[in-house]
Amino acid sequence: MEKEDERDKIRNSPFQIKLPFIIGMALVIGVLLGATTFSPSPNNPQGTAKSYLKFRDILSYIDRDYVDTVDIEELTDFAITEMLEKLDPHTAYIPADELAMARSYLEGDFEGIGIEFNIFKDTIYVITPLSGGPSEAAGIQAGDKIIKVNQENVAGIGINNEGVFKRLRGRKGTQVNLTILRKALKKPLNFTIERSKIPTYSVDVSYMVDKKTGYIKVSRFSANTYEEFKEALVSLKGKGLEQLILDLRGNPGGYMDHAIRMADEFISGDKLIVYTDGKGNKYDSKTFAERRGIFENGPLIVLLDEGSASASEIVAGALQDNDRALIVGRRSFGKGLVQMPIPLNDGSELRLTISRYYTPSGRSIQKPYTHGAEDYQMDILNRFENGEYFHPDSSLFVDSLKYKTLKGRAVYGGGGIMPDVFVPRDTTELSEYLSQLYNKNIIREYTLSYYQKHKKELEKMPFEKFQKSFEVTENMLQEVVKMARASGVEYNDAQFKRSKNLLRNNLKAFIGRSVYGNAGFFPVLHESDEEFQQALKYFSRAGKLAAGNM
Repeated sequence: MEKEDERDKIRNSPFQIKLPFIIGMALVIGVLLGATTFSPSPNNPQGTAKSYLKFRDILSYIDRDYVDTVDIEELTDFAITEMLEKLDPHTAYIPADELAMARSYLEGDFEGIGIEFNIFKDTIYVITPLSGGPSEAAGIQAGDKIIKVNQENVAGIGINNEGVFKRLRGRKGTQVNLTILRKALKKPLNFTIERSKIPTYSVDVSYMVDKKTGYIKVSRFSANTYEEFKEALVSLKGKGLEQLILDLRGNPGGYMDHAIRMADEFISGDKLIVYTDGKGNKYDSKTFAERRGIFENGPLIVLLDEGSASASEIVAGALQDNDRALIVGRRSFGKGLVQMPIPLNDGSELRLTISRYYTPSGRSIQKPYTHGAEDYQMDILNRFENGEYFHPDSSLFVDSLKYKTLKGRAVYGGGGIMPDVFVPRDTTELSEYLSQLYNKNIIREYTLSYYQKHKKELEKMPFEKFQKSFEVTENMLQEVVKMARASGVEYNDAQFKRSKNLLRNNLKAFIGRSVYGNAGFFPVLHESDEEFQQALKYFSRAGKLAAGNM
């Protein structure tokens, strides 16, 4: 039963599956940004010219003589994509119409109306208007349903996230008209909102767990990540920080320079952080620590899992190999190929792998991709099927994959960063019933409704009091069950009882998020987060590592 539940939780849409690769492929350093001019390779000029002429001739024959009308541009895009798949999993061609979407996940900010939304039952729900944004100023509220954008119906048409972005984002100063349905009001409301620049954040939360323990969660490495991280670290230092958990779980990566600067805040002297190795030495590089960091001493724990990729692995690998941090969790994704972005003349982009990343000890971060793209993309599911979510993969602990840290500790390659402390995926309270509550958006819908009904009393309550005294009652649980039934989720008593405590925690966390933002969400969620709880137990070991007493 646990395996079936877990499989349901890790299934994703095709776009979600591709997202870590799209973001991961954006790893660029300054020296590469200008290196976008194509020059013929001296290695095999005749072969390249011959193949180019062959492809040109075939395309011309198809366009001129093929029996049916063919979209030549679409056919070319397909041929390019299939060709690049023969190289490696991360070399990619991104058509012009997809490029803006791929880049938007790494932008420090964007221009739009400023809402966090969810699509539920083919309807756009406002989760929350972003603080300080134009939607908040206009009076948009959490729970509002967007049914029309500029008089165009957007409910019940199968809209997806990209469709919402296209309609709501736009240049600063332009206007968009929204038609809203709000609970308790019979008639729709109309809002005209002027788009503005909306800041986005990659540091989801930072807070003091206790008087000396800090926590920072970084969800990606985007244009503002280092500045956000540094601000959070300085703030925690001012609150008495002595030991820190840096949470990189589920972080798919992003800009490499931000990862390097983050690592440099923890690593003293001029120690090696990461190096690259490509064909010849054109794209070879070594990057060292170069500044005095904010937290170069003191126990440090980094949380990793199978969703931590590329830039996350650079940070974790540098800290592990320099004996600066204890890595807790599970083996990371294993994305260690460097792409160079090459703009093409039609607005599309080629992202070509030009080197590999290596940790200071010499470990290649990249996992093998010898069995093809499909097998590579199924790797995370295969890890679950093979039991790696629950036990370390013993095949990776062999002498041929063994390396030494700066102070002589054994670490292992094989793709990804192997943790110093393995923490299995906790499935004891998971169930198919709980999965359905999430899949049907019942938990989010219920907590939004509860927040709206009790908004005044909740907003008067300090978070400390909420965390200690607020309880999810039996009556609240039964209201969730009733709402689930109305949405077609069949009640299962055994599964409900199995997930009951976790459900209580998650409901409280989401209510806390509505009231206090992420600062009210994560501290509550961590009460039932086994990996977080395990990390707290290893600060003694992390302290010995930081002091050089391994």
